[in-house]
Amino acid sequence: KDIHDILLVEDDPGDAGLVRIALRRSRHACRLHHVKDGDEAMAFLRRDELHAQSPRPDLILLDLNLPGRNGHEVLEQIRADAQLSSIPVVILSTSGAERDVRKAYALGASSYVSKPMDVEAFTAAIHSIEDFWFGTAKLPT
Repeated sequence: KDIHDILLVEDDPGDAGLVRIALRRSRHACRLHHVKDGDEAMAFLRRDELHAQSPRPDLILLDLNLPGRNGHEVLEQIRADAQLSSIPVVILSTSGAERDVRKAYALGASSYVSKPMDVEAFTAAIHSIEDFWFGTAKLPT
């Protein structure tokens, strides 16, 4: 696959902007799809109504602290859905709390990355996620 589709589930416009900037400087061809909450994420993934033409993402970047359905609930729903369960989900959260990390992995997170506060470190984190998932790992088609 030439272009990788990434679904970013992030309600903070600043963090979403940082991900967008980091992906522009990427070594991989990526298309970013951004939704702002858990309900919209599930609508995108299930191709409901407005998202009927949405691609199946190759990777999901999921924030935990979302309005409405939180990231843990979204992750649980993704893993419970046979059509979606094989998509890698990377938790990208400001929380470094051990209970959040443990819960995310217990629910089937592919990895957990604490959002760095520094822009350069944030960009480096996004690039390392991309390099691993689109350069090193073998993804389902």
